[in-house]
Amino acid sequence: MHSFTDTPEGFRSGFVSFVGRPNTGKSTLTNALVGEKIAITADQPETTRHPIRGLVHRDDAQIIVVDTPGLHRPRTLLGERLNEVVKETYADVDLIGLTIPANEKIGPGDRWILDNVREASPNTPIIGVVTKTDAVSRDEVAAQLMAVFELLGGGDVDVVPVSSVNNEQIDVLSDVIVKNLPEGPKFYPDDHLTDDDTQTRISELIREAALTGLKDELPHSVAVEVDEMLEDDERDRLNVYAVLYVERPGQQKIIEGRDGRRLSRTVQQARREIIELLGRNVYLDLRIKVLKNWQSDPKSLGRLGF
Repeated sequence: MHSFTDTPEGFRSGFVSFVGRPNTGKSTLTNALVGEKIAITADQPETTRHPIRGLVHRDDAQIIVVDTPGLHRPRTLLGERLNEVVKETYADVDLIGLTIPANEKIGPGDRWILDNVREASPNTPIIGVVTKTDAVSRDEVAAQLMAVFELLGGGDVDVVPVSSVNNEQIDVLSDVIVKNLPEGPKFYPDDHLTDDDTQTRISELIREAALTGLKDELPHSVAVEVDEMLEDDERDRLNVYAVLYVERPGQQKIIEGRDGRRLSRTVQQARREIIELLGRNVYLDLRIKVLKNWQSDPKSLGRLGF
């Protein structure tokens, strides 16, 4: 990758990945750092499927956040593929932030993730990030900071408490990340926020809208493919045609809701987000298709980009 020449003396840059159990606030944290909504956040665990890179531009540094799917014990072929991607990503970053929420006890799942990350990337420094500090008292935050400090082996390891929701300590986290990055060039120009292509971001926004408010019923069973994007000069808008895949007819009913009301809400919400992303008027045509057991079928996985 070429670098941008106007790099000041002592400039630091590098790739950072947040790891942690599902729903520990990794995506929200990425969005808070970058200051723009790039990683999708939903109520379910495991909604992030692409290594979206968010960029934090500072006068003294450039932080590139690689948002990886959470490591988990795989149950399906998709799970195994996701884990392979994750391990490749970890071997490739300059710093790893282990995220642990302030309101949950450290458990075997956290240790399992830490062990796997250390195995995949033995020489990469790890910092601790205690998320969701707005959810508990100060004493509980302090106790969790100590626990994470000990989990990471103590010594001169950095542990930072943050609340992405209230934007608390995000600047401190940014400083700690920079301190742990190597000196290096700018990898991206200053106006760049993510290197994920527009189509992928649109499909993620649609997927997020479709999953809003659904608890654990569906997350892995839903995939979205943007079929085509066509300029509609007559109406001065972009027409986006997308397909939402589910694995079973019952799931289609859940997504559609009574009299198709849920689906029309999904389309409205996704359309608003896409308009905000592109800064122009958009028409969204969203269809649902049942693709039986696509998660375990290599052909379907390949077709949906996994």
